[in-house]
Amino acid sequence: MHIRLTQRQSWLVSLFLLAGAFLPGNARSADSTPERPLERVTFAYSSLSGNMAPLWITQERGLFRKYGLDVQLVFIESGSTTVQSLISKEVAFAQMAGAGVVQSRLRGSDVVMIAGVVNTLTFKFFVDKNIKQPDQLKGKIVAVTRFGSSTDFALRYALERYGLTPEKDVTILQGGNMPAILAGLESGKVQGAMLSAPFTLKAKNLGFRLMADLQMLGLEYQHTGVATSQALIKSRPDLVRNVMKAYVEGIHYYKTHRAESLAILAKYLKTTDPDVLSEVYEDVGLKLTAAKPYPTLRGIGIMLRELAGATGKSAAARPEDFVDLTFIKELDGSGFIDRLYKTTPVVASREEPRAIVTAKEKPPSPVDKTKSVATATSAAAGQGYTVEPGDTLSGLARKHYGNALQWEKIFQANKATMKNPDYIYVGQTIIIPS
Repeated sequence: MHIRLTQRQSWLVSLFLLAGAFLPGNARSADSTPERPLERVTFAYSSLSGNMAPLWITQERGLFRKYGLDVQLVFIESGSTTVQSLISKEVAFAQMAGAGVVQSRLRGSDVVMIAGVVNTLTFKFFVDKNIKQPDQLKGKIVAVTRFGSSTDFALRYALERYGLTPEKDVTILQGGNMPAILAGLESGKVQGAMLSAPFTLKAKNLGFRLMADLQMLGLEYQHTGVATSQALIKSRPDLVRNVMKAYVEGIHYYKTHRAESLAILAKYLKTTDPDVLSEVYEDVGLKLTAAKPYPTLRGIGIMLRELAGATGKSAAARPEDFVDLTFIKELDGSGFIDRLYKTTPVVASREEPRAIVTAKEKPPSPVDKTKSVATATSAAAGQGYTVEPGDTLSGLARKHYGNALQWEKIFQANKATMKNPDYIYVGQTIIIPS
């Protein structure tokens, strides 16, 4: 049945409904607190690589908004340009290579790292198909993204391990970005390129030879982190705290929601290749991204020693001068991160000294690693464990036995595949005896 209202009756109904909106018991009473507007924040990232995934996940899953932040992500390809945008206050935060922060700080900026995302080198050095031995690189041209970048450090480190002198035995060119240096390798303009996922799988599929896997060296290095300015930390600690809360929740989501994370990686990396996406997720997301994203002071120390030849300031600098651990320590100490996982902390203590692998030491061969996995899975008296960033034998002993001095028990159980108790590499599978 249809009821036709007169113009006066329609006006009275509208007035009644409008008045009802202000009566007690409606969705928002007159004395309720209005919803706080989101604070707009600009957050930069400096590469289109899997290292940036925690930031992308945090944004796409709405975790910044959960803490009252309307974050705008900005892609700035160069690390040096990214750090300049922090100095000029064009952006408030940036996820970028640690090398840019260290170099900027040495030049007097107030930029510091508040989180360490990837604390080891993730690169793989691919060479021309005809190069089978390192000494065949003499007289050849190899490529990095930019001089002074993490790829540049990784390449020089690898060449020196092979007894080659960078720029004397091997010419180094900067290509600008990963797609460009892979294209240079494919065209034959360069005979070697330092690559990271997902470009490593592309190089492998193109038939290029893997000369060195820097991840297997277990070298601590501040590859990627979150940076901001000390001025912002001092003036807006609440803002920095909320960013860090959202970020560590983003890491948790990344590690615990594979399918959703792969979809976000596909969006930003612009690929639907399941092999590429799986490589990024498993090698970088699960293995290298720490649940508790502390910057690595040892890794920054290595960078400072590397830079000592270029500037006198780095020789006297302390790694602590390049970080602000206030917020990650606060979240860790309060149990905020542990409650996300509802388990014991994922990342072990960083208090014990850790030896840096020298040019004379070599990581276990792939055969050794396979044997290690097989031994670990078949050991009835222990459990398999995959080494994560920051792990040491003494730290693992403290975690599993409550006594750091029990490290030798772990070493003895893995003696067949672990030649040096001070050298365990990220991704290695070892036995933790019961």
